[in-house]
Amino acid sequence: MFEVVLICPEIPQNTGNIGRLCVGAGARLHLVMPIGFSLNEKYIRRAGLDYWQHLDLTIHESVDKFLVFAEDKSCMFFSTKGERSYLDTGYPPKTLLVFGNESCGFPQFFYVQFKDRLFTIPMPGEFARSLNVANVAAVVLYHAIATSL
Repeated sequence: MFEVVLICPEIPQNTGNIGRLCVGAGARLHLVMPIGFSLNEKYIRRAGLDYWQHLDLTIHESVDKFLVFAEDKSCMFFSTKGERSYLDTGYPPKTLLVFGNESCGFPQFFYVQFKDRLFTIPMPGEFARSLNVANVAAVVLYHAIATSL
């Protein structure tokens, strides 16, 4: 139904958790290289538990190759730098829900090139600058599913 994309993820536990989320939601997971760990690491297996073998996984060799793949697809990008709330839009089926990495988000040009498709999760608390990417993916993916039923 939906597809989750991680641009150059750095933390295996987050990726494992998102993989498990995708299995539970029936979503494909796309990982865009480079990634900051080996897919064979025990941390990703531990976070993904025994679900990882059921994951529908696509790996893209680079950001440029992912962008070619995504060129004719519906994509939504999620970042603390988005100005519109993830609640203020619709989610067409098969949309690619795209998330940046843990330390720096997206490559800088994404914020300009995809500004019209950049969304955020409002954070009313005053001390946190961002949410964990696995939490953001869960909130967005299940909101997309709920609003498309």
